[in-house]
Amino acid sequence: MNPGEFGKVAVLMGGWSAEREISLISGWAVLEALQRSGVDAHGVDTGRDVIAVLRQGGFDRAFIMLHGRGGEDGVIQGALDLIELPYTGSGVLGSAIGMEKLVTKRLWRGAGLPTPDYQVLEGDCDWSAVASGLGLPLIVKPVLEGSSIGMTKVESAEQLPEAYLRAVACGGAVFAERWVAGEEYTAAILGDEVLPLIRLETPRAFYDFDAKYQSDTTRYHCPCGLEESEERRLGNQALQAFRAVGASGWGRVDLMVDRVGVPWFIEVNTVPGMTDHSLVPMAARAAGMDFDALVLRILAQTLDNGERQ
Repeated sequence: MNPGEFGKVAVLMGGWSAEREISLISGWAVLEALQRSGVDAHGVDTGRDVIAVLRQGGFDRAFIMLHGRGGEDGVIQGALDLIELPYTGSGVLGSAIGMEKLVTKRLWRGAGLPTPDYQVLEGDCDWSAVASGLGLPLIVKPVLEGSSIGMTKVESAEQLPEAYLRAVACGGAVFAERWVAGEEYTAAILGDEVLPLIRLETPRAFYDFDAKYQSDTTRYHCPCGLEESEERRLGNQALQAFRAVGASGWGRVDLMVDRVGVPWFIEVNTVPGMTDHSLVPMAARAAGMDFDALVLRILAQTLDNGERQ
């Protein structure tokens, strides 16, 4: 691959979401990898003036490393489409749907893909009815945040109002989801390929923000321990789940497998982290691909001007 083919590349990072700091770490890692490979790459700490910055900079394409709202929800993708600047990852529709957890779950159900039962929450809910309807424990989530921000595992109905307030403070709708007891897996997607699955293990209540980015007690198992045929089956279902929301290019699908072996799809990440704790680089290494090669593979997708959603 000739690095000169890419021209001048903007690595978009930072932004204004709650995941800004993680985005900066991911963005610098990607920027350094591209520069090591000889690509003319430049970091852009993305603000509301990003379109003017990109036009003035004479960039040929963008590597999106923006996590959360404003970067992973179709907003920046629509802006780049408007100025006809090629970019990595999913298009407007796939990004918007993947960020919106409730729409994702509804689409999966329509496609026949299993996802845990849920209930949208309001401030005047009958909390006892919520708990009895979904069972305990359960998990409360904001619809529009990533990195487990605003999420709470709830063990009793009395904990629900506080969990709701924590989630609603993030903005947007809030829902409670049935707790799935079992093993947690993630499937990294690169083009049409599913990378080796990773099984996650944490002593914390769940795989929360600290477990994702800060804790040294989180364990990552790759190989994941499944039989080859079972891993392939789950990987194929994960790819189906990824495509069902219109996602493309690269990303990650998170799922649980319960104690009787039934998979339950949880969410899609259309711009996953690329930090030293991140899962897509781990899966790529297991497939024989180092970080720099992974980054180039993702950027190379911008050379294909095919249709995407």
